[in-house]
Formats: sequence, structure tokens, C-alpha cells
Amino acid sequence: MITGSMLLQNGMVINGTGSAPFKGDIIVDGQKIIWIGQLDDVIATVDTIIDLKDLYISPGFIDIHAHGDPLRTPGFENFLSMGVTSIALGMDGSSVESSKLKSWIGEVDSIVPGVNILPFIGHGTIRRESGIGDSEDVDGVDLDRMVDLIQSSMDAGCWGLSMGLEYFPGYFADSLELAKMAAVVGFNDGLVTSHIRNEDNDRIDQSLAEMIALTKYCNVNISHLKVVYGKDTNRATEILSILESPQNKQYRLTADLYPYSASYTGIGIVFPKWAKNPRTYGRVKLERGEELLEYLRNKIMQRNGPEATLFGSVPYKGKTLQQLVVEYNRPFEIILRDIIGPYGASAAYFVMNDELQEAMMLHPSVMIASDGSTTMEHPRGYGTFAKVIQQYVVQDSLMTIHEAIFKMTGKPARTVGLGDRGIIQEGMVADLVVFDPENVKERATYSVPHQFSVGFQLIIIGGKIVRVENHSLMRNGRVVLKRRSGT
Repeated sequence: MITGSMLLQNGMVINGTGSAPFKGDIIVDGQKIIWIGQLDDVIATVDTIIDLKDLYISPGFIDIHAHGDPLRTPGFENFLSMGVTSIALGMDGSSVESSKLKSWIGEVDSIVPGVNILPFIGHGTIRRESGIGDSEDVDGVDLDRMVDLIQSSMDAGCWGLSMGLEYFPGYFADSLELAKMAAVVGFNDGLVTSHIRNEDNDRIDQSLAEMIALTKYCNVNISHLKVVYGKDTNRATEILSILESPQNKQYRLTADLYPYSASYTGIGIVFPKWAKNPRTYGRVKLERGEELLEYLRNKIMQRNGPEATLFGSVPYKGKTLQQLVVEYNRPFEIILRDIIGPYGASAAYFVMNDELQEAMMLHPSVMIASDGSTTMEHPRGYGTFAKVIQQYVVQDSLMTIHEAIFKMTGKPARTVGLGDRGIIQEGMVADLVVFDPENVKERATYSVPHQFSVGFQLIIIGGKIVRVENHSLMRNGRVVLKRRSGT
């Protein structure tokens, strides 16, 4: 006799390991999966029976790179609408401060977020909190302060350290600093996940080598892998061969990406390092103004011209840089230097090649992540996981459904070190998604990005049904903390 709270019957189970679907029944009791099989010869007593009628059931999707503030937008319905039940926050080097982490965790848990939250501590945040900030003159005492802050964050339950090496102040860090940070993460069996130093086609090899060097100390994940203005599948093969290289890798090296040809970030991405420091920007304009104009002019043209930059923040929201040229009657480089500046806007940048990105997405070491949020003006925050199923599984047949689900569940769970989610197995937490792949649709667009995905019939978090079709019923997420072995 099996006793449980919920029976999910007659489903096609995709267990998240990459293996093919199988017909099966699942019994949940409380938060946990307690039985998987076929009930033909088994007696069970349950409170709720749900006939899945041959719909697919998989682990809830895990977004290993997301953004958002659960204290401001706790529902995270954009993620739920595309099957995501857990998101990693604190990405690109920016997070809650280490000293405020425990109280933040308590606040988030008290409001009950719509999805589970996996916290990371940010390298840029640690730099600021330690008093180092934008300094390039970092000594052993400075490094020890940063190490102590990372250690306290890991003790509080963070899953690892995020880096934003193309962002302020992360780009001031040298190889010694990164190695020291990676070593303390590795000591805690954590993960370093990083926006690499430069994603441009002529610089990405060097940036990847910097990440490979860190695998001497800990597992490393490359965030939102892309090649800016790279072309064709041959270049994808070259990049993947770098990831596959065994040189210096004592730990795992993985990557995530989103299925879109436009990135989204602050406009500072097109400014040179020497013009990104907000404290010195005024002096840079006075002393190196013409040099900055030339740099911006060349950079934008290299990135497919001003038409390829679409602003997502007011007062420029919905306009391309070329439209601003007409509106202000000034060259785009002057608009960038004198009106917007390196911190005055965020935008989508149409700088990637679809064939190249698709080829990388299919690689076994690469998983799916949105890099999106509830408020971001980019469709990836509302459509990433649905688009993978709709386009790459159903329409284009580039992946099987179980290969895609592995990239969204078991693979990110293993990468982060999440031991009780990500696969359907007895004893695991019942974070589950029920759907028909043929009905899964991405609805978000660049012009109207805040449109929920559709096609997921049931979303279950912690053994409770939180969403039915396109309607949320309740919130049942929590902050999921990492526990070191023996603690």
C-alpha cells in the first residue's frame, strides 16, 4: 500500500536525465516524489488524482541565469508561464551584499516567492563591500577581505560566485584576484558563473581561456555564451573546441545561452574600459573626447550599425539608435557620449548569428538560461524556455524533447550542485511541469516583450499546484540554500 497526497497518472515521463520519455505514474506525498512506475499491480491511497492523458511531465525548469528582485516582483509569473520553477539570482557580479544576505533570505522567504530562488554572491558587489571598488591596485590584505566576504556568503547558503568581467567594477580584476576568488568557491564546492571579459569575435578566445584557467580551482560556467558579430557554424566549432579542451581543467566547464540573436544589457557595453568609470567620465570627455567619439563610432558600426541597437529604457524606450540620430539631428556617437553616457540606458543589440548560436546550443556542455527578468525589455524573460520547445524541438527538430528538457533541468541542477531537484526520481522535491509540446508557444516579441508563454497545463512547486494553464493559483517558492557536506 502506497499513501500519498497526489497521483499524477498516465503521463509521458521525461525524467530530466536525457533519457527517452516513458509511460508512467507518479505519486507525491507532501513536497516529495515517493513513487514512480505503473499502478497496474500496486494499491495506492491518495488525496488527489490527476489523469495526465498522455501529456508530458518533466521536472520544473531551472533557469541558471536570471535577474529580478523578489521583494519587488515576488510572483515571477513570466518564469512560471514558461515552465520555470527555480531561478538563480545575483548574476553578472551584482547581488545582495554579503552583510545583508541572511536578512534578505528571511525577507524573501516570508513573502513566499512564486518560484524557488538560488542565491549567488556577486564579485562586483564583494569589491564594493570590501572597500576596493574600482581600484586596480589590490594587495594581499584586500584579497583576504574579499575572500572572507565570499566565505561568509557561502556559509549563508550561496551556491557560488557570479562575475561580470565586462562590467564595472569587475573589469578591474586581474588573474590573481580571480584565482583567489575561485579558490574559496572551490573550497566550498561551489560554482563560479561569469559574464566573460569580452564576447567580441576577435577577443572571445582569450576570454574563454581566462575561464578555463579558473577550472583549476572550481567548477566554472560561462554565462549567456555568444559570439558578437561572429559568423557561421565553423566559428561555433572553433569555440566549442576551446570549451572541450582538457588543458588546465581539473573541474567542470559548462555554458548557458538563450535562443535569441539580440543581447540585452546596459549601453556601457559599447564604451571602452577607460570611459566606463562613472567617477572619471567627466574628465574623460574633456581630455579624450575625440578619441571616445572615434571609438564609439567604430564600435557601433562593428556591431551592425545604429539600427541594430534598440533601447529598452525611458526616455528612449522602443527607439533604435538610428531613430535618435533623426530625432536629435546629431551623429550617434555624439548622442552616446554627450546625451546618454555609459550608464544612461539599456538596450537590445542585434549582433549575433543564428546559425552560430544554434550550433553552440546543441552542444552537450551547453544548457538553456534566459538571462531575463520580469521587467526587462527583451522577450527572453518571457519566452526563452517555451521558444526552445516550440522552435528547436517541434518546428525545426534540432533536438528531441528529452534532450531539450535535460538542458533545462538535469543539466543546470548538476551544474549548480542542486541535489534534490532537476530530475524525476523518488525522494526528489516535486517541482514538476505538465505540457504538450505541440501547444507550447512563445508570445513575447521585441516590440511587446511582456507577454506570457502558453501551453503549460500544470506547474507544481514543492508538491503543490501553483499554476493551471495560464492562471496562477498560489505562490509556493522559497530560497533554496546550499549546504556544505557535513553541515
